[in-house]
Amino acid sequence: MSQYFDTLETRSAQDRAADIAKKLPEQIARAKALPGYAEAFADVDPAKITSVEDLVALPVLRKSEIGAAQKAHPPLGGYADMTRESISHVFQSPGPIYEPGSNGGDWFRFGRALHAAGIGKDDIVHNCFAYHLTPAGIMFESGARAVGAKVLPAGIGQTELQVRAAADIGTTAYAGTPDYLKIILDKADEMGETLKITKAIVGGGALFPSLRQEYADRGIQCLQGYGTADLGSVAYESEAMEGMIVDEGVLIEIVTPGTGTPVAPGEVGEVLVTTFNPDYPLIRFATGDLSAVMEGESPCGRTNMRIKGWMGRADQTAKIKGMFVRPEQVAQFVAKHDEVSKARVIATRDGEMDVMTVQIETTADDATAYGASVADTLKLKGKIEIVAPDSLPKDGIVIEDQRKYD
Repeated sequence: MSQYFDTLETRSAQDRAADIAKKLPEQIARAKALPGYAEAFADVDPAKITSVEDLVALPVLRKSEIGAAQKAHPPLGGYADMTRESISHVFQSPGPIYEPGSNGGDWFRFGRALHAAGIGKDDIVHNCFAYHLTPAGIMFESGARAVGAKVLPAGIGQTELQVRAAADIGTTAYAGTPDYLKIILDKADEMGETLKITKAIVGGGALFPSLRQEYADRGIQCLQGYGTADLGSVAYESEAMEGMIVDEGVLIEIVTPGTGTPVAPGEVGEVLVTTFNPDYPLIRFATGDLSAVMEGESPCGRTNMRIKGWMGRADQTAKIKGMFVRPEQVAQFVAKHDEVSKARVIATRDGEMDVMTVQIETTADDATAYGASVADTLKLKGKIEIVAPDSLPKDGIVIEDQRKYD
């Protein structure tokens, strides 16, 4: 088995940039031709968008916008062309919101993640991702086909039958949420069965170090993949287990939550993803997840950008005094004031009353000067605290809810 899925994983930065410069304008042009992007991209010249840095000129696309568009223009809101023969499925995610899919080739691009987890033609994958309505099951099945592996389409539930099938068939690899593998293994112990699973690719939840170590103690190498129903694979771990390597089929930006403004290298922010999928060209799609870029290249030899993995949710909307305060509103407040570099809203309780404190990074020294602007933008009055520039934590948090409910 080759160490790498293909030569794209180890290409030089110059070769990758040249490929992006060719593919990105083509993808922007595809998006511009779709009704969903028509208004937002009306003045966009695709030929001028040739790098990740150029994407900052384009608006951020949020899942809520796609959901609203789908209600007005079902089924996909004008963000995908349902006449394309390569689209064979429509899936449903909570909301509900609908995503296109395909059973042709490695449409969701998970083959790369499975290969990095050591899964190949000699493996039978015990696929415990759901196959009904949501796309996770077919995502990992198509990835398994891409690496030549066989698949047991197990889904979840009926754990005794899962163990029976795993033992009888001899499944060697697991795909599913991090914790469900432990349920299967514990049930196998209870039934007196020894399973042959030695590899695992997990997603859809946090893989805690203690759980990864438990699997390692059982002789199972467990690696993570990061993806969404809309985007397919976004990033994946390799055997180096130092961050997650960005998939070759997407571009990633890390921005201040609620904005499209990139954070400084290494800072935590919201993950925006642009895909090269011609069937579903998502441009600057806001995942709602927090992460940060890691410096350097992976020790495994793969050369693409690495991120630190999932670091929380960017959607930090909080209800304070009965009103929702959103990261987008905080960003709007900052944008109103040239001398303000950052702001952070903190929600606390004083007795039985909510308290909103707005910390503002600025060289100004008059907190009262911002009171009216805060009330106008956030729709609430709050306590204003002036803090020195560059003093707020670089953790991606814009709204911090410190209230205790127990």
